[in-house]
Amino acid sequence: MSESGPAEVDTSAGRAPALEADATADATRDAATESGRPPAVIAGGITMRGPWGPVYGPVDLEIPDGGVTVLVCPAGTPRDALLMTISGRMKPMSGQLTVFGATRAKRIFPLCALAGIKELDTVSESVTVRDLITEQLRWDASWYRFIGQARQDDLVRVCAPVFGDLPLPPLMEYFELISELDQLLLRIALANTRRPPVLVVGNLDVVTSDSNRDTLIERLIDLGRAQTVVTATVNGVAGHAVRAQIAVPNTDRAQLVKTQKSVKTLKSVKTLKSVKTQKSKG
Repeated sequence: MSESGPAEVDTSAGRAPALEADATADATRDAATESGRPPAVIAGGITMRGPWGPVYGPVDLEIPDGGVTVLVCPAGTPRDALLMTISGRMKPMSGQLTVFGATRAKRIFPLCALAGIKELDTVSESVTVRDLITEQLRWDASWYRFIGQARQDDLVRVCAPVFGDLPLPPLMEYFELISELDQLLLRIALANTRRPPVLVVGNLDVVTSDSNRDTLIERLIDLGRAQTVVTATVNGVAGHAVRAQIAVPNTDRAQLVKTQKSVKTLKSVKTLKSVKTQKSKG
């Protein structure tokens, strides 16, 4: 369940229109300055582009220090890539990202825990809770230390800060047989063993039950008392004391591709007109 370092992607991205940028900037600025502390995360015009075109951006964000910030944007690769960028697992193609003063991905990486991204913490079938905790304890330990199979006290030590008053999953239970809420909470617990300043949780929408989702948000709020928690959902959250909710523009891939095609068409028309003008003058 561990990670090795930020991904290297050698691409570039153009700018797409940010229709919601002004409203988003105002909302994030108010939330960030509420406590008088500087924002935990500042993103200025960050973009990402892959082999098949734009992924996200430009994105401007100010995420306040402490509490839970919910990014409201469509589910999919663009959102996952944005969360991975914020947590230092990927580098933006352009723009500037600062997380607690760090600006380079390899410096941001250790400041952030990341959970709930399918591509990073998928768990194989027939793996027990004990197996997962044992693996994480071994990753966290010094290379020369022998770490045996996890015991009940290890389960409590790793999971209790995230589960709170909720029952902990049985140590010998298979991961695929525990509830979807417990699965995500366990993923968070495994990613958050070192308690870094920032905790990024990939997808609230994976918990389909409304009551379980409410429970998950309350657990994140509790974690937000000691960390800056960043998560994402399609529709936002209601009835919970989250620190901020930010609508993030330019994270809909279909719209970005459409915009890119429109820009290319406009450039082609301008080029054709320029050629025609030169010929008529000649």
